[in-house]
Amino acid sequence: MIDKIRIAVLHFSHETVTFLPNETTLDDFIYPGSPAKGEALLRFDPTSYMGGFVKLAREFSEVELVGIESPLWPKTGIGSGWVTDDAYEHFVGKMIAGLREEGPFDGVYLCLHGAMAVHGTPRPEADFARRVREVVGRGAFIAATFDLHGNEDEAFLQQADMAFAVKYFPHYDGYLQGQRAARTLVRAIRGDYKPVHRTVKIPVISPTVLQWTGASPWMDLVQRALVWEAREVDVYVNIFFGFPFADVPDVGMTVQVLTNDDAELAEQVARDLAVTIWRLREPLLKSTKIHSIAEGVALAGQAIASGSRPVVLADHSDRSGSATWLLREIIAQDLGNTLIATIADARITASLKASGAKAGDAFDMEVGGLVDESAGEAVRIQGTVLAAVEGHGQFWVCVRFGRNNVLILSTYLVQLMEPFSLKALGLDIDAFDVMAIKSRVHFRRGFDDNGFAKTILLVEPERPFLGTTRLDKLPYRNVDLARFYPYGSPAFASDWPGQDG
Repeated sequence: MIDKIRIAVLHFSHETVTFLPNETTLDDFIYPGSPAKGEALLRFDPTSYMGGFVKLAREFSEVELVGIESPLWPKTGIGSGWVTDDAYEHFVGKMIAGLREEGPFDGVYLCLHGAMAVHGTPRPEADFARRVREVVGRGAFIAATFDLHGNEDEAFLQQADMAFAVKYFPHYDGYLQGQRAARTLVRAIRGDYKPVHRTVKIPVISPTVLQWTGASPWMDLVQRALVWEAREVDVYVNIFFGFPFADVPDVGMTVQVLTNDDAELAEQVARDLAVTIWRLREPLLKSTKIHSIAEGVALAGQAIASGSRPVVLADHSDRSGSATWLLREIIAQDLGNTLIATIADARITASLKASGAKAGDAFDMEVGGLVDESAGEAVRIQGTVLAAVEGHGQFWVCVRFGRNNVLILSTYLVQLMEPFSLKALGLDIDAFDVMAIKSRVHFRRGFDDNGFAKTILLVEPERPFLGTTRLDKLPYRNVDLARFYPYGSPAFASDWPGQDG
């Protein structure tokens, strides 16, 4: 008879924009469905990391999964700043207590992001793993999944045993990485996999909008990692592109390599990937064209005239969701048949919900802006409400104005991933010549990869605001940009014997 394998499952994720003024509080993690435990936690996000982990783990009849009460993503999404110490300690404390109460465990799965930033805790994921380790002991194995925008260094794997990060941006392979985490964790518990790893930091820092893996040279890094995994047995490679909008000490690019009891191979693969990144550092940072707002709107008009529609205008820089720069320019240049999705304005959506707003109501309000300097000024919109509905934790209001334009107001930042979801709001997506959205790269899964958009224009305001490509304009306190390419002249390749830059 096979002994039971007990695995604890925990979740704590946030991608923290530390330059935003609104902190991520305890209350932001508490809403219907969050925190979650037991089957409710295990059913969370069935098509991504958690879903892949649970599905694969349950293919082993001897595995018992225990969902420890955990916070899900905060209701602010990624549109909020520092996680407060109160929120972090509250939830970590509850999860650690849950581990003690439900234990002992043979293994632990941590569903993380990697770019959480907490006041007073420089490396929260590593700190979380350390505290989990103190409960489960060295006899248990700890595996985690990560977003490739994690800011990670060797600290996490000093406490945990295994990490599996998505390779693609947009993040297509979360489910796959969850499966890998489950399979390898069970193998380690059975004694069939002895995790040995190597972590290397590369002194390159880049804005996330440049990191699209659908084209070279970022695609080439993914392919090189996949080749190593294909040619060597039991090798797993993580390339963390990093998240520069968190003012934390472990920003920048990272390579992690996991092998089955082969330290020499882990070193070899890590060396190859790290040196490859360093050699490609210049083209990596010159891979994407970014337009000013005015230029992008003008080019959209030209594309429509030439028949290259629909056009996507993607403002990658809006971190709060409230920025009105693109909306203002669309009005100034009199674009028609344009969808703006979305402007985040919690005050207005709350007011309209309370007043019972409905289709056909007149609309005359100043929307967006004013959250911080990067959001710009509010813009007055006069039109008619097309729809006012609640769903996915937000209140949504669609307003028709101008020359057949539609503005979608949301409570929080929304990165529109694909256009077809708009049908739920009663919108005819084929009626629009232009879709103006707030997204860096994620939108490409639904607008680009399938050929939907004929023209794609990435834009940002003239001034270097929160999501800027000009990282040297951000008020870092914990990061010295002179230590990173392209803002300094860091030595790197010379650290590797037999290599050159």
